[in-house]
Amino acid sequence: MTSQEQIESTGMKKSLGLWHYFTMGFGAIIGTGWIILIGDWMDIGGGPIAALLAFGVGALILFPIGAVFGELSAAIPVSGGTVEFIDRAFGFRMSYIASWFLLLGNAILCPWESIAIASLMGELFPFLKTVPLYSILGATIYLPTLIIALVIAGYIVYMNYRGIEQAAGVQSALTKVILLGAVVVFFVSLIKGSPSNMMPVFHDTGASSTFFFGFLQVLVMTPFFYAGFETIPQQAEEAEEGINYKRFGAIIGIALLASGLFYIVVIVSYGSLIPWLDFIKIPFPGFNSLDIIGLGFIGKFLLFAAMCGIITTLNSFFISTTRIMIAMARKEQLPSVFAKLHPTHRTPLYPTILIGALTLIGPFLGEKLLVPLTNVVSLALIAACFLVSCAAMKMRFSEPDLNRPYKTPGGLIGIGFAILASAAVLLLIIVPTSPAGLDWPLEWLIVLVWIALGCLLMLNHGKRQKRSMSLDVHE
Repeated sequence: MTSQEQIESTGMKKSLGLWHYFTMGFGAIIGTGWIILIGDWMDIGGGPIAALLAFGVGALILFPIGAVFGELSAAIPVSGGTVEFIDRAFGFRMSYIASWFLLLGNAILCPWESIAIASLMGELFPFLKTVPLYSILGATIYLPTLIIALVIAGYIVYMNYRGIEQAAGVQSALTKVILLGAVVVFFVSLIKGSPSNMMPVFHDTGASSTFFFGFLQVLVMTPFFYAGFETIPQQAEEAEEGINYKRFGAIIGIALLASGLFYIVVIVSYGSLIPWLDFIKIPFPGFNSLDIIGLGFIGKFLLFAAMCGIITTLNSFFISTTRIMIAMARKEQLPSVFAKLHPTHRTPLYPTILIGALTLIGPFLGEKLLVPLTNVVSLALIAACFLVSCAAMKMRFSEPDLNRPYKTPGGLIGIGFAILASAAVLLLIIVPTSPAGLDWPLEWLIVLVWIALGCLLMLNHGKRQKRSMSLDVHE
């Protein structure tokens, strides 16, 4: 059976257009960092100029990786595309390892974002921080914010249970709100701000001793804030009939570059709003700085835009995770039940139930419990990016006749850049002395436990295969 025949036989609805895919990728990338962590970026970089340069360079470095995903997704548009790409290039075992880590990275972000909903609601409406229920590692769980987080997360789960069309429609609408937020901040800075507020170009705030080191400190953080572009390939099987796959392949890189431009505009706008050395001293300056200049109501709108960012990120990663599980089940890397679709809605049935339950558990855990998982997510996602880049290079030689509607700019050189870029970021995460390295012992322990669990499942798969072969021989 050819790839196209496999796609047509799956029964999944094909209703996503190019704009939907853009909003899925862009909405997954742009969460709340642009308003919650904007002060930290300036502080770590020693000023807004180092921060904006780091985010610009980060987008350019990651663009070849996005282009590689675009090339393979347009050529092999199946659910959980990453699983298929690596399997075709390197076989079952390597595909299983990559998929297992990718599943970890995507699945963690679902409860993480549901926790962020509760946290942001507490900041947006402080009066909701009442009726404390209990505390976990210093994080207090309040009944009102818990209920709101459960309602919003529950609605996202329900949307995805009912069908991709509604989830894509909500994603599109909320992405427009996020874009409007950046436009509003930009125009406020033009009216109220001044370029002189971005001076000095560098100041040692204690986090960085030189401009270049400050730039590097922010640069190594950027892959985490660009995570999400890889969610687009996981949904490729649901593209509408007649979609232009050349443009579809380009969408991933476009979403990355658009996100980079978004971050730069936001950093420039906030950096010029008030003197940046004063800005970084304000608690939650992304919205509290607007109070200082007499525009508190705009700060509230920006918090609402940030809330939209949480929802779009959760929605994208929820869809991505369930599609990865479908792909793994089709490859017998997970039990076959996870490949089952809802008979009416044609959505992933058991993956939606499982990831939905995980998402709804998140708000009960508290933000402190999941903080150590942030770097683990970065490791999982960038490892998959590295392997997909290597798969694209290998398939240029092993499958030269594969129809590639979209090709990575620069050909083999562009793919080579993607391999080098992902390898460099991967090393920054796993080298112990790196500023972006995993912490010992907790974060490495999480990785090792996940690897051990994956090995057990792989061994179980091997035993099932042997029993199946034995039964076939006896018959």
